[in-house]
Amino acid sequence: MTLLADLLSTVFERRYRWSGAAGQDNRPIAELAEDLVGSAGETSELMLAREVISGFEQLEDADKLAFFTHIATKLNIDPEAVRSGLDAYEQSPSKATYRAFMAAVEPRRQELIRRLNRVPGATGALVRMRADLLRLGRGIPELEALDQDFRHLFASWFNRGFLVLRPINWQSPANILEKIIAYEAVHAIHSWDDLRRRLQPADRRCFAFFHPAMPDEPLIFVEVALTKGTPGSIQALLAEDRTPMTADEADTAVFYSISNCQSGLASISFGNSLIKQVAADLAAELAGLKTFVTLSPIPGLAGWIEKEGFDWDPTDADRMKSDAAHYLLNAKGRGGLPFDPVARFHLGNGAIVHAVHADADTSDKGRAQSGGAMVNYLYDLKKVAQNHEQFATTQKVAATAEVRALAAASKLQKTEES
Repeated sequence: MTLLADLLSTVFERRYRWSGAAGQDNRPIAELAEDLVGSAGETSELMLAREVISGFEQLEDADKLAFFTHIATKLNIDPEAVRSGLDAYEQSPSKATYRAFMAAVEPRRQELIRRLNRVPGATGALVRMRADLLRLGRGIPELEALDQDFRHLFASWFNRGFLVLRPINWQSPANILEKIIAYEAVHAIHSWDDLRRRLQPADRRCFAFFHPAMPDEPLIFVEVALTKGTPGSIQALLAEDRTPMTADEADTAVFYSISNCQSGLASISFGNSLIKQVAADLAAELAGLKTFVTLSPIPGLAGWIEKEGFDWDPTDADRMKSDAAHYLLNAKGRGGLPFDPVARFHLGNGAIVHAVHADADTSDKGRAQSGGAMVNYLYDLKKVAQNHEQFATTQKVAATAEVRALAAASKLQKTEES
């Protein structure tokens, strides 16, 4: 999207966002929701949608749960209508029978969500609504089914074609910078000075995806360090007294923090597109960049070691590297995929395990989740598609010879085999 189109979409959204207080219709919002699905007039539809959204946001958790339960059950599919529709289509495939079948298999609650979204500015409210659903509905089958309807619609509304990639820098609006501080999920930003060190120097970059319907809310952002060589610790990368370099001096782009910002968009993937787009843009801007890597945490390592009953010694750097390499290459979860969530993400994007480092994150969080170990995932822009296909087909973890040698020397492996 061009800068002009980006600006126009933002201005349009702000101009036509609803104003004024809701609450003119005092009926329960579950009743309003059912009326909304059956409404035929645009004016009444918008008024009802506004009442439902505004009313929902004022509810306590117990009432939100009751609302979700109501629409999950009362606006569900009719199994008999689905069976009849399928029978009719099988007997006489046609535009009419197919359309009737599709109408039967789509629950009315999907149409409710669509109609709610017709109110300008409602998209963000629906994202917050889904965040409540995920929080309150975990383990409740009918509410987990309702969440599939949100996911189905959000996957279309938030696909890559609608997203706007924006650089975030020290000149960005203060409200956006405040949200970068608040949403940072990997390495906490402790102050405005800390944020300045991550955004202002010429060898630091930050990029975020936005949606035109939520112009003031980043969906996901990545922080990038431009370096010479591949870094082996986050404390060196973020040191207060480090000496910045010019961007032209760098040969490596390091993605050291990726943060999802909206809990209501869980399982709607943006990270894959974000990293590849940023890498391609940086490569086009800076001809000297030859290497694109992450400096990533290993959040599942300590928990996995404890779960498996292994002994380990985080103070032994050599053993720590070997044990972490073994974990990344061999620890498996559901479907034969890597146990570690960050490994699943980057390997699924087409990266490979490039290097493992001990004492790389000496923060309390880093020590607790991985004994301080971190990993570089390498994005070879010429091979990411091939690597992605291989991983999706075989679940085999691609890694350098150095990492494989480290894994083979792991005492965890010897203990496991004994």
